[in-house]
Amino acid sequence: MSALKNDLLLRALRGEKTERTPVWMMRQAGRYLPDYIKLRDKYSFFERCENPELATEITVMPVDQVGVDAAIIFSDILVVPQAMGLEVQLIEKLGPLLPAPIKGAADLKRVCVPDVKDKLHYVFDALRLTKQTLAGRVPLIGFAGAPWTLLCYMVQGKGSKTFDEAKGFCYQQPEVAHQLLQMLTDTTIAYLKEQVAAGADLVQLFDSWGGLLSPEDFETFSLQYMRQIVAALKDVCPVIMFAKGAWFALEEMAATGAHGLGIDWSIQPQRARAFAGNNVTLQGNFDPARLLLPIPEIEKAVKAMLKAFGPQRHIANLGHGILPNIPVDHAKAFVQTVINN
Repeated sequence: MSALKNDLLLRALRGEKTERTPVWMMRQAGRYLPDYIKLRDKYSFFERCENPELATEITVMPVDQVGVDAAIIFSDILVVPQAMGLEVQLIEKLGPLLPAPIKGAADLKRVCVPDVKDKLHYVFDALRLTKQTLAGRVPLIGFAGAPWTLLCYMVQGKGSKTFDEAKGFCYQQPEVAHQLLQMLTDTTIAYLKEQVAAGADLVQLFDSWGGLLSPEDFETFSLQYMRQIVAALKDVCPVIMFAKGAWFALEEMAATGAHGLGIDWSIQPQRARAFAGNNVTLQGNFDPARLLLPIPEIEKAVKAMLKAFGPQRHIANLGHGILPNIPVDHAKAFVQTVINN
């Protein structure tokens, strides 16, 4: 393995002094890049994920074209429910569909804690090939969905703004919900450890729907399971937790021992720091829609964000994934403004 030429991200996560703020963008490998769209038009989503050469090409694109300080492996959080035995369809412009969702205890017989090396080997193959292709230029990020977020899709069967069926399932059948959450946790720990073995330098846990829960329910149905994952990984590699909308739990998330906490644009950096304390790196929190501003306005807003976070223990990122309609030169302006400040 080549020695890392750019380790800014890892140093920021370890709390070491950095010459400048590192920067990458969630969903940077994908839908806003014209070269990605060409591949999307030619291959189905799972063809792109399951072919290591394609996944590598897509993963490296934003490093070459936008200049980010890290690559994140091209995959999807729903490969885990798929590996556990549920059918998952990803339909362009419509999103995920799980035609036979979990509705009760009997349905748990249809899912299992899989041998990740067997069921998810294509992710590890893609990580190994990407690591080789990057040749130490930047760190490689592995990732997984948090158990609560995966349960949302496995129960609801599709995307939702409220995931009321998933919440109702947890309230009406808590024993079944906790059994499924534990199975997801055990699978995710094995999956992330194997990603690190295959070349991931750090991992991020995405709890996209954590903010739909009350603080009490967030602890019950999400954080207690993420805590297990962080405990299993934090001595293996740096771990970033990103729970969108769950700023109310920043103090509790910092206490897990995670190296980084992702925040969205619903909380000011100063307030996030007050909640999280000084022993964790904050990542975020530019609203992706603000990348539609004229470039001079993007530059101004990015500088204001950097000032609000301060020069250390910060990773510049978006507050959620980049939108499909963002012009590439606007994404570049975001990244370059961070690099030049």
